[in-house]
Amino acid sequence: MHTHRYSQVLQLDIQGAPQAWITLAQAATHVARGAVAWAEGSGPLAVLRGGFNVPRGAPSVLEVPPIIALHGAAGVNLFDIVPAVTKTRLLRRDWHTCAYCGQVQAERALQCEHIVPASRGGAWSWMNLVAACAACNGRKADRTPEEAGMPLVYLPYVPSRFESFLLEGRHIRADVHEWLAARLPKHSRLH
Repeated sequence: MHTHRYSQVLQLDIQGAPQAWITLAQAATHVARGAVAWAEGSGPLAVLRGGFNVPRGAPSVLEVPPIIALHGAAGVNLFDIVPAVTKTRLLRRDWHTCAYCGQVQAERALQCEHIVPASRGGAWSWMNLVAACAACNGRKADRTPEEAGMPLVYLPYVPSRFESFLLEGRHIRADVHEWLAARLPKHSRLH
């Protein structure tokens, strides 16, 4: 099996809730075992050729779709799980835009900024973090936006399960991106 540009498959539960990004090999195993309830995508992510299938009198071919839903119930309702906050996900949620001056910056120039400072009990959470450039973060210092006279140019929010899969920053095939994007909440900045 050779490496494909898009080597991740989006695994869903039977109801269509995203569960994980899995490897092409893992997805091929699910397809081969008949564990796939349904699939989505504009065409196969990969066509794998194996040995010779004697009963059919033809080479074995396995098509792996870019999105697969597996039989069986999910072990947990993933809509109840808040996606973990990472710098990469936060900056992507905020479009690499400083929440104070509104300027788009390179990832390396931005910081995760606590709206309520950590020193004053502010949590490392989606609702208390925004992207900020070093200059604005330094100017705001250990104050709230109100105390610093620096109102937010956008509000933070907790990404949905579908947004969280888009925020991971993988190379996502266009049809998979469109499938996830079609399920984003109306308020999402990822549209």
